[in-house]
Amino acid sequence: MSQVCDYRKLDEILEKHRYDSASIIAILQETQEEYHYLPREAFDYYAQKLKMPIAKVFSIATFYENFSLEPKGKYVIKVCDGTACHVRKSIPVLERLRKELGLSEGKVTTDDQLFTVEIVSCLGACGLAPAITVNEKVIGLLTPDKAAEILAELKEGESHAKA
Repeated sequence: MSQVCDYRKLDEILEKHRYDSASIIAILQETQEEYHYLPREAFDYYAQKLKMPIAKVFSIATFYENFSLEPKGKYVIKVCDGTACHVRKSIPVLERLRKELGLSEGKVTTDDQLFTVEIVSCLGACGLAPAITVNEKVIGLLTPDKAAEILAELKEGESHAKA
């Protein structure tokens, strides 16, 4: 399901960067913060407004690993599977997160767009292995049960926010 861009928001981002094509990376970063991914229709819009080829915008968006062309959840959980984390059993943590959220290797984001679970090679938190990040916040020394508790807390916070 594709989310339609709010072009007023895209204009705000462009204005903040003075319609400077040299700021395209920062523009894409802010766009991703807003939508949790880079909507494809933003590429056409930015290319037109910044007077640059759409291929250039697309190549920048696909070159940097931090950019995503697929929608991500409100909570992006990155599970480290580097050597230290793997040896200390990060895979059972990953499997528990996937089970709790109904995700798989092929399906990484929940239907409600609340959670995305990704595997990364290293978080740089080897002393806390196994470790994950939730929206860049490092949480270490995990067990599958602790991972499930973290999910329960996040879900509870969401239900309170809706009330």
